Amino acid sequence: MEDHTGHHPAAPAATWKAASQATLHCLTGCAIGEVLGMVIGTTAGLHNSGTVVLSVALAFVFGYGLTMRGVLRAGVGFRSALKVALAADTISIMVMELLDNAVILLVPGAMDAGLTSALFWGSLAGSLVVAFLVTTPVNRWLIARGKGHAVVHQYHHRGH
Repeated sequence: MEDHTGHHPAAPAATWKAASQATLHCLTGCAIGEVLGMVIGTTAGLHNSGTVVLSVALAFVFGYGLTMRGVLRAGVGFRSALKVALAADTISIMVMELLDNAVILLVPGAMDAGLTSALFWGSLAGSLVVAFLVTTPVNRWLIARGKGHAVVHQYHHRGH
């Protein structure tokens, strides 16, 4: 893609800062979906597996949605924005969801603790921290190869 000067925008450098920003962006969408899924699943009395499936599905929806919002704002059509979001976020969200759900499932009693329990919320918060710490190097590796959030980078410069 060319910017308004006719030049191709440079891909972001694969720095720890770029990787942590990409991971934080991904974590925001994942956390919204994860928390919403846990709250809905727990409130609805779903089995733990149903709650986890709902949380993961919502994490993908919100993760992709946040990326698409920025790309759509750059004037890209819906179908193209969806392709960008899938390319940018799929690996990051998969790693993040695998990690944070594994952590919360491994903490004894966390899934059954209930929404008013410090164990539940502490485990969920801790699981998101672990997911961030492990996913950041994955995102750095992806950015260095022109993948992951490097795909979205060109859209951040449009219309600014």
